[in-house]
Amino acid sequence: MEIIPVIDLLRGQVVRAMRGERSRYLPVRSQLCDSSDPLENARALLGLYPFKTIYIADLDAIQGMGDNLAQVALLHKHFPEVNLWLDAGICQPEQLFTVSRLGLTCVIGSEKLESISQYEQLAAIQSENEMILSLDFNAEGFMGPQKLLHNPNLWPNKLVCMALSRVGSYEGPDLETLSILSKKARQCQLYAAGGIRDIYDLQTAKRLGVRGVLLASVLHDKRISPMQIDALRA
Repeated sequence: MEIIPVIDLLRGQVVRAMRGERSRYLPVRSQLCDSSDPLENARALLGLYPFKTIYIADLDAIQGMGDNLAQVALLHKHFPEVNLWLDAGICQPEQLFTVSRLGLTCVIGSEKLESISQYEQLAAIQSENEMILSLDFNAEGFMGPQKLLHNPNLWPNKLVCMALSRVGSYEGPDLETLSILSKKARQCQLYAAGGIRDIYDLQTAKRLGVRGVLLASVLHDKRISPMQIDALRA
């Protein structure tokens, strides 16, 4: 199992995500560092463990309120050996081209898609190995075109199950949805996000066939140790 730390960016700062209620996100308070600066947080996360990938959510871009591409480009410059996955509310080809030119891996979030044809247009531009699809869920259910949720043939090699209503909640992952997607997505590498509390949740997700997990709160709160991460990767 691969552990992928998450950096949520809002107005140039790293914030602590909570249940997808983005208007209430505050600058991160972390046991790893005493700053909300993106570079300092990335250094702290990579100091905790030599992660190969970092997931970045540009919350301004997702909400259509500007972007944090300058900060993301700076992270890429300082940590060229780290694969950066960027979720920046990409729903148009020109946005996809911008992210690709920066040398980043594009994450397409279903919450921003208005139609299946919009997704198919983006998927036609990117190869399967260069794009990640995030199936986004809130408390009411799936966010995005229903056909995308129910047609695994449209999914790329890497698929994220994003439980937004559980992010930062410490309520546990959405095991029911993960189990359903794991059975449907046998040709995909499935990644889970939202609600992870401890090593036991990670072990449960691994047993369901989850390939990797996106983490933020448990890393900043030191609820997962480097030794435990090593054990999961075995």
